[in-house]
Amino acid sequence: MHKRLNRFSESVGSLLVDAFHYLALFAIGGAIVWSAVHAFVGMAAKGAASIEDILLLFIYLELGAMVGIYFKTNHMPVRFLIYVAITALTRLLIMEVQMHQKPDLSVIYVTSAILILALATLVIRYGSHKFPSGRGDEAASK
Repeated sequence: MHKRLNRFSESVGSLLVDAFHYLALFAIGGAIVWSAVHAFVGMAAKGAASIEDILLLFIYLELGAMVGIYFKTNHMPVRFLIYVAITALTRLLIMEVQMHQKPDLSVIYVTSAILILALATLVIRYGSHKFPSGRGDEAASK
């Protein structure tokens, strides 16, 4: 009786965790789509898209791809988070340069952060190639 109750509780617990997992993925995916559509409608209403607007759409695209890969493989590719950070910093850098006529030290800080993130991506890609985890990294990288 105790073993049956234990198996039943594990089964129900696993079902609830999976249900929350999929519900959260759908909510995150929906929020990304909603935000991207809202940004695109704003660009269309403006009649033009700046480079910052286009980079913002790339951020939404990368976040959507990240959710899609996680949905398919149950594996979060850390590289996509780094790509989002690089794109966000690039967007910040462009806005900073456009706003100030004379570049200051913040340009060096942002470009240094982009370089560090690019090196981190290189290390992660090298490590996953040299020491594959066997958990579907090939599917996530395609």
